[in-house]
Amino acid sequence: MNIAINLLLYQAGWFACVLGAANGLPWVGALAAAGIIAWHLARAARPSRELALVATAVVAGALFETLLLQTGWVRFDAGVLFDGTAPYWMVALWAIFATTLNVSLRALRPHAWLAAAFGALGAPAAYYAGANLGAMEFAATGLALAAIGIGWALLAPALFVAARRLDGYAQP
Repeated sequence: MNIAINLLLYQAGWFACVLGAANGLPWVGALAAAGIIAWHLARAARPSRELALVATAVVAGALFETLLLQTGWVRFDAGVLFDGTAPYWMVALWAIFATTLNVSLRALRPHAWLAAAFGALGAPAAYYAGANLGAMEFAATGLALAAIGIGWALLAPALFVAARRLDGYAQP
């Protein structure tokens, strides 16, 4: 049941972030993400470890999204606090993704190659969907999606390693 709730909350958060940004209301997604993270931490055996994992994903995500923006592969119109940096709703997506690593995506943790494939294929699909919903734009769609796939193929396994080390859902 926890796995299903975790997946449903992640999907609800994804839609809140993407549709909020697409409709000029990026704060809606950030608020939803804050609620999801609070719920996640309240259920963790070691909330401080899960919070550290969320923070790790936030830093990785902010850097990666800013890199995509700075290289011109993507463009965001909503939720950018400082010119040239990732929008806060996109960083919030990384935070809620972190909530899945030790719950619904736990089975991927010991399989780096599977995590890489998951990132390489799943992330471009999610970004493409987000762009089609109006949350972002690509400079050159195919090349941007390839860059996103490569980045996530590297970042997903790294995040799963961090999840193993910062597992707040394992019993103390």
